[in-house]
Amino acid sequence: MGGEAAEPVTEGFGPLLVALRTRAGMSQERLSHAAGVSVRALGDLERGRSRGPQRRTVEALAAALALDAADARELERAASLGRPRPRPRPRTAPAAGRRAAAQSDASDRGQAEESGTRSPAGPPLPHGLALPRDLCDFTARGPALARLLALADDIDPAHPPVALICGQPGLGKTAFAAHAAHRLAPRFPDGQFAVDLRGMDPEPVCARDALARLLQALGVADDAVPAGTDDRSGLLRSVLHERKVLLLLDNAVGEEQVRLLLPAHGSSLTLVTSRQALAGLEAVHRLELALLRRREAVDLLTRIIGPERVRREGQAARDLAELCGHLPLAVRIAGQRLAARPGESIAKLVRQMSALEGRLDTLRAGSLQVRAAFAVSYRQLSPSARLVFRRASLAARPGFSPETAALLADVTPRQAARCAQDLADAGLLQPHPGADRYRFHDLLALFASEQVTEEDEPAQVTAALERADQWTLRRATASAALFDAGDRPGPARTDPDPATAPDDPEEAHAWLEAERAQWFAALERAQAAGRHREVVEVAEAMHWFSDRTLHWELWAEVFRRGVDSARALGSRRDEAIQLNYLAWACNKCLHDPASALATAEAALAVAREIGDRLQTGWALNYAAEALHRFGRFEESIARLHEAASQLSHLSDAQSRLAELSTLNTLGRQLREVGRADEALLMHRRSEARCGAGVSGESADLIGLYLASCRQHIGNDLAALGHWQEAEAPLRFAVARFETARMPAWCKPARLDLGRVLRRLGRHQEARKVLTAASEGLAGLNHPRRGEAAAELSELAGPGRRTSAW
Repeated sequence: MGGEAAEPVTEGFGPLLVALRTRAGMSQERLSHAAGVSVRALGDLERGRSRGPQRRTVEALAAALALDAADARELERAASLGRPRPRPRPRTAPAAGRRAAAQSDASDRGQAEESGTRSPAGPPLPHGLALPRDLCDFTARGPALARLLALADDIDPAHPPVALICGQPGLGKTAFAAHAAHRLAPRFPDGQFAVDLRGMDPEPVCARDALARLLQALGVADDAVPAGTDDRSGLLRSVLHERKVLLLLDNAVGEEQVRLLLPAHGSSLTLVTSRQALAGLEAVHRLELALLRRREAVDLLTRIIGPERVRREGQAARDLAELCGHLPLAVRIAGQRLAARPGESIAKLVRQMSALEGRLDTLRAGSLQVRAAFAVSYRQLSPSARLVFRRASLAARPGFSPETAALLADVTPRQAARCAQDLADAGLLQPHPGADRYRFHDLLALFASEQVTEEDEPAQVTAALERADQWTLRRATASAALFDAGDRPGPARTDPDPATAPDDPEEAHAWLEAERAQWFAALERAQAAGRHREVVEVAEAMHWFSDRTLHWELWAEVFRRGVDSARALGSRRDEAIQLNYLAWACNKCLHDPASALATAEAALAVAREIGDRLQTGWALNYAAEALHRFGRFEESIARLHEAASQLSHLSDAQSRLAELSTLNTLGRQLREVGRADEALLMHRRSEARCGAGVSGESADLIGLYLASCRQHIGNDLAALGHWQEAEAPLRFAVARFETARMPAWCKPARLDLGRVLRRLGRHQEARKVLTAASEGLAGLNHPRRGEAAAELSELAGPGRRTSAW
């Protein structure tokens, strides 16, 4: 533009801006976007409602319009003419100062109403509450920033918005708020003010002192600042009524500290940061910052140390982000360390941080320390909350309940729940969505563990773990026993707290699943402490429950520990039982036939040595399953015939159940080698055994055996081409397994039903059933998930198979 003769423009900032924008061929929306000034603010400027924007806004407009030096100076001159000098403040007593300020404010409002313009507050005066420095390497937080920009663009003067930025220590709340404030600054021509409320200090800034600093920064004379806190708050609201300012209230400790500093009317925006949730702060927009995603963490590292180093060690950079737990403060400290050591590799820092005991020591760079950031929050806690916080770090990952925290801290569950909520509000624990459970960030867990070492005696820690372990294992045993339809009594099956014990299998299942990590860690420690009888009892109780959760690979470890403890006790019978359970887990949960066969052979040797025909039958059964997986079909069928023969000579209930399982497995294997007619006879025999009942066992348990038997009958009939007859027994099996909440059994039966429906030509119904089966099997990581996908593919294809499988 500098080489052309400029067209004359009208005097006054608004007309001048319109002329310059028109000459540049820009719409208001385009100029708004380029300059970072809202469309509303731009319209006020062009219409003359805001006549003297501050220099920063003018510079942004000049840059967006690509003005040459002369035009930029002319635009700034026009703006300066519209900036009236601040009125002298009368040096009156505080009460008079209040009246004078209120009268002046009312007069200004009256003039504005009469003239139809807003009375400007004048250019911002120099003050000591300038915004913190923005970080040039600030990374991510795009959605949160977009929310703040939207708030600033749509302010209702009757309800000036307040944005609360909260979250755990180290998330970069202050850095984000400062970055956002700098981005928002052009929208607030009457100034930006930041007050550090020092919420984590031993003595935070009181609201009265914060009000005085804000009033003085806004131009109120020292001797015109009222003495009382409420009066200061009222004067602040009056001063801000006609001004458009940005307030940053950083590091707040509580609601009352903040509430008195908030505007009541006007076009101001207030940003509040706090480590506390400030749940009692009314009508605020909450922005809970989350951990960085891995890509964002690596981006931050890249901005600090440069792209070349990250490009050379891409995997190490990703590993470093993981070790930092994607916590912005930790990533920044790691980056600052590397930036100060340009010759050091990222991999070296990764190796140093891989040692848990030294990770927090490594995460320090000058005055920046992750440990120090955590310690500030920890010191703010009550003694009981500190106790729950550090003792909760003894719980197994990933999460724990207030009940577990209560046991470890030796407080009541109610006290633990209250402390856990306080810790979540302070950002030191992360609540699980939709569940009364909590978890630690990895680095906070390390910090909490350090506090245990520093503040608790070893004997206290040992006692805490033993107290929690014994209670947890008793509940786990009692809960798992609810799935044993034989309902065999015993002291180990008595719940430690009947008042809160699960009432039925559904509640027991939910507890066992939620507390899986806790009871298994307790089982490990019980074995390490030599409490082998306890380990065997827990493993025995878990046997029936394990049938409901075949997808848990954990079962192999549970029963392996059962084997080791049985051997430590010198109990050969328990050893045979636990070996059989382990062989079952290797087959069904790990899909490891080699381990299953070796374990079943070991169980068979022990069972034969002690003359236990029941365990001999089970060992032959599990060995046959492994042999079948190896394709050694005739050997497998021979083992099953031998197992059925062994069991048929026994009359007790457990042997009858074992015989039913053996007959069902034998029939399945006969069908799979093409002998479906023999398979059907074997399953009909099993069905008759179920119909006769088993003395001492419940109808519900026998019903599950019957459902399994009828699933096999349906598949036998399908293999023989009797599609119509196959549907009913398969529907029976699906319904019974679904009622019993046994997804690992229900989903395969649903797949079998879907296959039959497809071959009956009921394609719409088949698609629905097969889709449900496919999704369920995928969720269980079941080995038959591929079969379900193939069936759906066949159903969707141009040609549909009609042959039996």
